[in-house]
This record gives sequence, structure tokens and C-alpha cells, in this order.
Amino acid sequence: MFDIVNIEKPDSLETALKMLSHNPDLKIIAGGTDLLIKMHNGTLENAALLSLRKIPGMDEIRCLDDGTITIGAMATFAGIFRSSIINEHLPVLSEAAVSVGGPQIRNAATIGGNICNGAVSADSAATLLAYDAELRILGTEGARTVPIREFYAGPGKVNLKPAEILTHVVIHKTGYSNTSGCYIKYSNRKAMDIAMLGVSVVCKAEEGRFSDVRIALGVAAPVPIRCGEAEDYAKGKEISYETMKEIGIYAVKASKARDSWRASKAYREHLIEILVFRALKEAVIRGGGVHIGEL
Repeated sequence: MFDIVNIEKPDSLETALKMLSHNPDLKIIAGGTDLLIKMHNGTLENAALLSLRKIPGMDEIRCLDDGTITIGAMATFAGIFRSSIINEHLPVLSEAAVSVGGPQIRNAATIGGNICNGAVSADSAATLLAYDAELRILGTEGARTVPIREFYAGPGKVNLKPAEILTHVVIHKTGYSNTSGCYIKYSNRKAMDIAMLGVSVVCKAEEGRFSDVRIALGVAAPVPIRCGEAEDYAKGKEISYETMKEIGIYAVKASKARDSWRASKAYREHLIEILVFRALKEAVIRGGGVHIGEL
């Protein structure tokens, strides 16, 4: 059984923050899919929990008048991939959301929990990096906004201070307007498995050339990363088979692949090169700029 000593269920963020400030040992629980595993495995004992589930509005997905998209931290992955806003404007995030676990997990797991857990294998992380997402965080000292690129501090570590709560994921119109993209998750099994590598690509093309390419990787380094060298190389280049193959090679340079029980360093680097090429090719095709036969 789960070793839970207490669970608080505040009905507002203000109340939640007061509870956290008075009891720093409280563990925030969103969907609970990761936290319950830790308790089941005995790595978290005598758990005192603070559930965000009863706080209204934290699961809302909205498109503001200026095109900014806000995703509540309590939005489930099922809610994300079913959202008309997400599917219209952020289809790569929808693609990543539907790759998370099975239906039971997607109905419970939240994007906020996925981010704050700090797992390098988090399926949403690479895509949010590729969309240049920002995180809105509320604490007892006020609110702050953090680019997601600055949020991951190390394996399982995030830049979240005590008595702070992630409330929203924010993606500005400049992050998604006129883009196409693709997310590829590679794992040992076809379903309900942790990613061995996650590749997310978002790009723009003008007159047969790349005007913007964003490539993000999960499980390629200690934290989710962007491939800066590959992105710089791609900008302004003609869209071709050779260019995309070269971009894949540059992406390997950005990674810090390592040996693990799931895959060797050499195999991961091979996957990065191949899957970045495949994701970029699919993104270009989805953008309508190049036909399959031309690649």
C-alpha cells in the first residue's frame, strides 16, 4: 500500500501556497502517476501530499487575443491531444501527448507534473523546448516567468523554489506561427514505454530554404536540450536530402549521449542522427513545401 500520512486539498492557489509555506515537507501531487510509483517502490516514505486537483481553472487551455496559448499545469495529456486549440496551433505537442503511456495514464498524468518531475525522458519536454515555451510560476514572494530552457537543472532537478507552484505553460505566437513539425519517440516497445530517445522538430521554410529550425532532444543528455549548432547550420540552407542529413550529424554534436542499460552511447548517437533527419523530413512534408518524391 501507499505510505501516505496526510493529503491536503486546497481549493485555491493562495491556500495552497500558505500550506506549502507552513509545511515545507508537503509534496505537490498533480496527476500522481510518477509520485505514486515512487511511494510504491519505497523511495518516498511517510508522504504528506498537497493535491492541486480541486483548484479551479488549472486545467484550462486557452488562446488569448494576441495568439498566446496558455496551458494550465493540471491539463492532462488526454485533454491536450483532444484540444482543438492544441491540434490547430501546436500539433507537435498533441503528437507528444498521445505518446505518453496508455489511456489510463494520459487521463491522469498532467503536463505540469511531467515538467516538474524533471525526468529527461518526459515526452512533453522536447516539444515545449522546440516551441520556445515559458513557464509561469507562482510563489509566496510573487510570480515569475522562466524560459523552459532554464528550468532543468540536472537529472530529476528543476529550478523550482520551495513554496512555488507551476501554474501555466505559455507559448507565444512567434513560437508556433507558420511552422510545421514532428515528434518521434523511440522506445524498446511500441507503446507504454519510457523513451530511449525523443526528437522534436519545429521549422519554417521560405522559397525552398529553411528560415528557422528548432531541434530538441530528450534522453540524449542529462536534461532535455536544444541542438544549437544544428539549428544555426540549418538557417538559410536549401531544403534537400543532403542538408537534412547534415543537420542530423550536427545534432549529434549537441548531445551528451551516454551508456546505460537501455542503450549504448554509440547507439544513441546513431538514433539522434537518423531520427532528427526523419523528423525534419516529415516536418517539411507536413509544411507542404516539398513533396515526398522530391526527397
